[in-house]
Amino acid sequence: MLANLIEFVSTHYVLSGLFVTILALLIFTEARKGGQTLSSRELTALVNSEQGVVLDVRAQKDFSAGHIVDSLHIPFEKLTARMAELDKHKSKTLIVVDAMGQHAGSICRDLKKAGFTAAKLSGGIASWRGDNLPLVK
Repeated sequence: MLANLIEFVSTHYVLSGLFVTILALLIFTEARKGGQTLSSRELTALVNSEQGVVLDVRAQKDFSAGHIVDSLHIPFEKLTARMAELDKHKSKTLIVVDAMGQHAGSICRDLKKAGFTAAKLSGGIASWRGDNLPLVK
């Protein structure tokens, strides 16, 4: 199998090069669309300096099971309808938190289009838990 791949790449080096280039550009473009990614430490620093507000977009039952202290809660599917509730936080960075980072990029993109400064927690609440940081109920 590996021998066949090596043979194909060496025979069709132009196609292989184009594939790698397009793949790299796609990854780069998709990563930029979602906005800045923050670590747990960066999130804590922004919130403590009162420059950031945590926006938790998980379902109600997940939010109730444990969330970052003082985070706002608007479920992912209701964000568009409830975006006006965030207007009072336009001067701060909205830090989007979801379960594992799967929705945060698209939400950040929507928030940026609406005029907000947005970032996402890398790895979502799972990485927050993984860093043994506190959650409140």
